[in-house]
Amino acid sequence: MDLFKKCEDYYPIVARVKNEGYYPYFIPIDSQPDHNVVIDGKRMIMLGSNNYLGLTADPRVKEAAIRATEKYGTGCTGSRFLNGTLDIHIELEEKLARFVHKEDCICFSTGYQTNLGSISALVHKGDYVVTDKLDHASIIDGAFLSRGAMKRFVHNDMDSLQHVLASLPADAGKLVVVDGLFSMQGDIAPLPELVPLCKRYGARIMVDEAHSAGVMGSTGAGVTEHFSLSEEVDLVMGTFSKSFASLGGFIAGERKVITFIRHNARSLIFSASMTPASVASALAALEIIIAEPQRREQLWRNTRMMLEGLPKLGFDIGTSESPVIPLHIGDDMKTLFFWKELHHAGVFVNPVLPPGVPPARCLIRTSYMATHTEEELRRALEIFQKVGVETGVL
Repeated sequence: MDLFKKCEDYYPIVARVKNEGYYPYFIPIDSQPDHNVVIDGKRMIMLGSNNYLGLTADPRVKEAAIRATEKYGTGCTGSRFLNGTLDIHIELEEKLARFVHKEDCICFSTGYQTNLGSISALVHKGDYVVTDKLDHASIIDGAFLSRGAMKRFVHNDMDSLQHVLASLPADAGKLVVVDGLFSMQGDIAPLPELVPLCKRYGARIMVDEAHSAGVMGSTGAGVTEHFSLSEEVDLVMGTFSKSFASLGGFIAGERKVITFIRHNARSLIFSASMTPASVASALAALEIIIAEPQRREQLWRNTRMMLEGLPKLGFDIGTSESPVIPLHIGDDMKTLFFWKELHHAGVFVNPVLPPGVPPARCLIRTSYMATHTEEELRRALEIFQKVGVETGVL
């Protein structure tokens, strides 16, 4: 059979959805990704961004990127391992290590590469990587790429995790990897129960703080800081594409562990390093996160408003307890129709269909920013209610 036969079969499906006006992906935005955006000349309320602190539009972050480009150029022309390390890479890593209360840190070009490279470097034949069933795809792919075995436990279910850990050989290497804040459900890993359980079975712990860094914790260092468990968690991973208003990722931990990852992670060694603009903007964002806790406080005021407002209208938001608030719909076509009408009404959200969620559990993913105004959020609630009634979702 021709290798491309699958592509021929798939193309008409996408073409039909596009022709019928229900294709929700790759929509070009004509403005900076702020709390409102311009699409096809129309200004919309952006409720589909991971820009939790609103820093992608901050003049200080943009100016830092401009200055770095003027000084260093547009790229590093090689990998960190060889010629692609700048002094600002080292500065960022040192400041991040202090920020997340760890000895050392290494930055990758994307968050996806961070999980892919770190997990596959650490987990070898005879080792086990244990993941939550709702962990991010980059964690799962890192486990697949490793030479160890992957085991999964029921989402946030510590009895299920204990069952998995108890079934593994006592003398095997074990790495438990969880999202700190789950990117679709909006709930948080129960680290106070998870950490002692892992230690009882001799498992190391890695927490992906992609959606919680900048959002949670007394200084914004994430869920590990929120639960005062920074010293107990072995590895902290994060990305720059969300609260840090840039592109890239990092992992932090003991110096000997980070040194091993630095010299063995293939996605680091064989990828070009973060561009100067990306590094400088992440540095600027980090400084703002530390210096301006009022941004995080405003984010949580906005979050509480929507966590209370959406269920009052009748929406099922599941177990969300964060700025990521899903609207559980179920049926795929009802979800797409709801998305389409919201889009027409001026609200940008993200429909999530299989394989992003299990079949018949489709949802609308909404997310909130510190820079949303109360007027914008009240208007969004009005639109959610009106469109929800009109489409039969409510």
